[in-house]
Amino acid sequence: MRKPQRGYARQDRVKEQIMRELAELVRVGLKDPRAGFITINEVEVTRDYSHATVYYTVLDDSTRAITEEALEQARGYLRSELARRITLFRTPELTFVYDDSLERGMSISHLIDKVAKEKPIED
Repeated sequence: MRKPQRGYARQDRVKEQIMRELAELVRVGLKDPRAGFITINEVEVTRDYSHATVYYTVLDDSTRAITEEALEQARGYLRSELARRITLFRTPELTFVYDDSLERGMSISHLIDKVAKEKPIED
């Protein structure tokens, strides 16, 4: 028989802590001018905490490629700073992935609005 799940799993707490620390490090710690306004949206951590996938967005979509390069170059620095701030048996390897879910949501919303204007709802 499985133990009942308590409110908040350790993996979720670690994920949230990594997300908070990375957001702070990207905001304050990165001195690279290529790293513009970056927002950390989500972090997924493997069960053994060896890998973390960091989903981010940028304010200006035209700087997306430059920001990706800056994050890839800063990956080692961010991981070492994360290791100083969070006590874990293993500090995860960081993988940065651009999160386009907000853009997809906006386009779907735009399409729904467009269809709603074309065909009014009949009662």
